[in-house]
Parts: sequence; structure tokens; C-alpha cells
Amino acid sequence: MPTPIRIDFVSDVACPWCAVGLAALQQALAHSGDALQATLHFQPFELNPDMPPEGEDLSGHLTRKYGSTPAQQAQIQTAIRERGAAVGFAFCPTGRGRIVNTFNAHRLLHWAGLESAERQFALKRALLEAYHGRGERVDHEDVLLAAVRQAGLDEARARQILAGDDYAAEVREAERRWLDAGIHSVPTVVIDERHLISGGQPPEVFERALRQIAAQGAG
Repeated sequence: MPTPIRIDFVSDVACPWCAVGLAALQQALAHSGDALQATLHFQPFELNPDMPPEGEDLSGHLTRKYGSTPAQQAQIQTAIRERGAAVGFAFCPTGRGRIVNTFNAHRLLHWAGLESAERQFALKRALLEAYHGRGERVDHEDVLLAAVRQAGLDEARARQILAGDDYAAEVREAERRWLDAGIHSVPTVVIDERHLISGGQPPEVFERALRQIAAQGAG
């Protein structure tokens, strides 16, 4: 009988490695379904919580934040595209264009999680595909609502959320909780609130860890 486990996927829509990590985790879960039954919960983390409404040019942002050169950035982006292709996630060839504020995306993801784990997963995938797969701005309402429709969620309710401050306090509280738990980089996968896996690992790393944890739980 598969062992039930809880997976908290702490991530930001703005993070390309989160797209890689989620796709890899999906593969790992598909391959280890005989051993475990997972429930997946997406938890908020903002890489750039103070990002202004107009966003910031990607290359300039990376240089300012990490000190990287355009040549180094190109190498990293090539590596990310290759890792994405290996797990079935296609990155936009021209990149994201701008770094944007993702707080509204996290508010919608919180709401989606209240609807169902399946809807939240669908919305997360839709947002990652919009931003990293097509280079669309996930701080723009039309892009957010398109993702909501793609996930099968109520567009009218999403409009209400975006027009007000619903779930803002809940998202900020969750962000503080994960920061207080010592998480300062994403993606971070937390299994059964005890086991932590950092980074966009390959599927086999996730699968091996999941099977070991499931075996411990079954024992």
C-alpha cells in the first residue's frame, strides 16, 4: 500500500529553477507512485519582494543582485534551458525579458490551494509556463486571469481578489514562516515537515529521496 506523504514546494513564480525542479519532481512522483501517495502544496517565497510595479530589466537585475556579467548570464540561461528540456519544460528562447513582482500571483495560488490541491497545481504550472515558457508578465492582470482560466478556476472570483487585498496577510504570514524555518533559497522541497531537499534536482534525486522516506514511513 503506498505511503501517504505531504510535500511542501516552497518557490517563486519568478524562479526558473523552480520550473525545472517542479517538472523533475513531477517525473519522480510519476515513477514512485507504487511506493507513495503524495499531496503537493505550493508555498510562497518572493525572491524580490521589493520589486517595483514597473519591474526591472533581467540582465541589469542579475548584474545588480549577483554581480554576473552578460556572458555568465548567457551560460547560466543555456544550462537552465537544457535542464528544462531534459524534464519536459520548454523555456522561452528569448528569456523572461523582465523581473516582475509576483505577490499577486502568490495571492492567487493561496486561493487556488483553498479550492483544491489539483487546482493549485494547475495554476502553478500555468503561471510558470506563462512567465518562463512564453515570456509573459505575470504581474499583469490579463496574464494572471488567463492562467486562472487555464487552471479551471473562477475568473470572476480571481478578479475580485486582484482588485482587493484578499489573502495578502496569509501570504505574508506564510512567507515569514518559511523564512523563520531557515529557507532562504528556492526551490526547496519539504517532505512531511521533516525532510528538506534544496534546488532544482534531477528526477532521480527526488525519486531516491521520496522512496527512502516512504520506506521509513511504511516501517
